[in-house]
Amino acid sequence: MTTKRVKEILSWYSADNAGTKANLARMLNHGRLAGTGKMVILPVDQGFEHGPARSFAPNPAAYDPRYHFELAIEAGCNAYAAPLGFLEAGAAEFAGDIPLILKLNNSETLAKVGEPISAVTGSVDEALRLGCAAIGFTIYPGSGEARTAYQQIAELTEEAKSKGLAVVVWSYPRGSSLSKEGETAIDVVAYAAQIACQLGVHVIKVKPPTAHLEQAAAKKVYESEKIKIDTLADRVRHVVQSAFGGRRIVIFSGGEAKDTAALLDEVRGIRDGGGFGSIIGRNSFQRPRGDALDFLRQVMDIYAGKAK
Repeated sequence: MTTKRVKEILSWYSADNAGTKANLARMLNHGRLAGTGKMVILPVDQGFEHGPARSFAPNPAAYDPRYHFELAIEAGCNAYAAPLGFLEAGAAEFAGDIPLILKLNNSETLAKVGEPISAVTGSVDEALRLGCAAIGFTIYPGSGEARTAYQQIAELTEEAKSKGLAVVVWSYPRGSSLSKEGETAIDVVAYAAQIACQLGVHVIKVKPPTAHLEQAAAKKVYESEKIKIDTLADRVRHVVQSAFGGRRIVIFSGGEAKDTAALLDEVRGIRDGGGFGSIIGRNSFQRPRGDALDFLRQVMDIYAGKAK
C-alpha cells in the first residue's frame, strides 16, 4: 500500500503517465526504506568506468554480476543500477526481486578526451526488455560536450516517459571550465541539480557539495543573500531547494572509498539537510559481503530515523 509520503512525492510529477509514476513508486516502495520517501540505490557501473581490477579486486566476489544483484536484494536497497552487460547477466535470474535501472551511457578511462562525455551504450527498449523501472544517464555540466549530452538525454527522457519508465540522472559537473575543487562547489552542484530538473528527469544524483564557491557571479549572490553553506546539512538543504523547491528527488553519491565513520557522518548530513537518500557503489561492493550488508543497513537506519 502506498504511503501518504510516497503519494505526496508522486504528486510532484503530475505531467507523467500512470506507467512512469508506477515505476517511480516501485522504487520508493521497495526494500527497507519502502514508503519513507527515502532511497538507497546500489550502482555498479565502475567496471566500465574504471576497469575490473580497480573496481572489483578489493572484493573478488564482485567480479560476478550476480553478486551485485544479491547484495542489493539482501541489503534491502530501493533499486540496483548498472550498464547493459551486468543487468543482462542477472535480470532473468532475479526477475521481480528488485527494481532495476539500466545505465544508458558510460565512459572509460583508457581514452584521454579533452571534454568529458559518455557514449550511449543502451536503449529504452533494452530497459523494457530487462524489466527495468527506470533508465539512468550521466551528464557533465561544465563540459564542452554538455550540450550534446543534454540533447541525448532529452530525447531518451521523452521516449522513456512515453513508454512508462522513470529517469535517473547522474549530474556531475566536470570540464576544462571548472577547477577540480569547483566540481563539488556548492554553487556548481546546486546548478547541476537545477539543470537535471530542467531536463525533466525524476531522480537526480549529485555529489555532496563543499563550501567552496566557484563562480564569481554566484559568489556575490551567496554572500549578499547570506545563503547558509557552513555545514553539509546547510549545503544539502540548498541543493534540494535548487531542485524545484524540493519537489524533485535528489540523492547523493558516496564517491571514492572512505572509512565507515566518515561515510556515516556524511549520510547524517544528507539526512539532516533533507536529502532523499544515497547511491553508494564502491563503498558498498568493495567490502566483504557481511561488512557491506552491515554498512548499508546502518545507512538505511539513519535515513529511516532508527539511528542517530
